[in-house]
Amino acid sequence: MTDASGFFAEVDDLVLARARRGDADALALLYATFARPVYTLGCRLTGAAESGEDILQETFLELLRSLPSYRGDGAFGSWLRRIVVSKALMRRRRARVRSVEEHREFSDAAGAWTPAPERRWQLAFDLERALARLPEAARVVVWLHDVEGLTHAEIAEAFGRSESFSKSQLARAHDRLRQWLVPERSIEHAPDDRRSAGAARR
Repeated sequence: MTDASGFFAEVDDLVLARARRGDADALALLYATFARPVYTLGCRLTGAAESGEDILQETFLELLRSLPSYRGDGAFGSWLRRIVVSKALMRRRRARVRSVEEHREFSDAAGAWTPAPERRWQLAFDLERALARLPEAARVVVWLHDVEGLTHAEIAEAFGRSESFSKSQLARAHDRLRQWLVPERSIEHAPDDRRSAGAARR
């Protein structure tokens, strides 16, 4: 292993070869290296710690099943990350089947929430809470594209949708986040600030 962390950690070919044969020490080393990024990404994509724990377990079970098919085409961490994304989206699809509420349109969900006046200032600057307010599909697209660096083509493949789906979700999410993250005070006091600036020029 190198000093790189997260999904960027490199894995020695010998360790992978041993892990393919079911070597317990090699598998334990893979788990120690990647458990934290797998769990963190699982939580980010699902919005729930419990789901992150489930995805952690599901991902490493899938690793045991699929490791013999990994031939080193691309970084091991990227291969593992695709498994995490797949598991998270599978959970999302199952949840959509169970709940009609998950089928609501982005615009309906975005318009349904209006923060109380006394909390708008706080929420406007709270990116974590703003992301949590996004509909699940939009939050996942934002995280995969803006943080994990996946392309629209890769996101579309993960969702089983078109690239336009990914692009539209991202654009709408960015619009909504900009509204939530723009300080309301700067908007409310803009006329006063302009008048002050004009007076100063005169």
